[in-house]
Amino acid sequence: MVSSEYERRIAARFATFDQDGNGYIDREDFNVAAKALLTEFGTAARSDKGQALYLGAEAFWQGMAGIADRDGDQRITREEFVGGAVKRLRDNPEGFAEIARPFLHAALAVADPDGDGAATVEDTARVLGILGVPQEVARAAATALDTDGDGRIGETEIVTAFARYFTVPE
Repeated sequence: MVSSEYERRIAARFATFDQDGNGYIDREDFNVAAKALLTEFGTAARSDKGQALYLGAEAFWQGMAGIADRDGDQRITREEFVGGAVKRLRDNPEGFAEIARPFLHAALAVADPDGDGAATVEDTARVLGILGVPQEVARAAATALDTDGDGRIGETEIVTAFARYFTVPE
């Protein structure tokens, strides 16, 4: 049996995806997030990094819709999100992380000015802030993602943390 506390936590994550606050998640929310990231980091939408981010956003949307859009209307309500997330994420957190990987990979590339495959803690906090995480929480989360303490955050750290964020009850 899934705890109601876990369901409440998953429901709170809904707002992270509902970028425009209209009460549901749709493709446009993912495009809004991609555009905001590109703007924040001064990356052109038509650049290779910009195109990769939009493609990653589309892949992420398709994966989310596959998990949670029960009625097939191309919109995910809070109830669908909680129901889809609770049922599927607990069973397969790695699978959920994998649907996000193309977007996370591309967001990391946008936030990685030197192209070494890792973003700074500060730039990671900027990404989280753009995605709706409060500044103080974003900074703490980015610092926690730097598991090896080198001041840089790589794809493995981000994908692992992403899966934990949505699937670990505590």
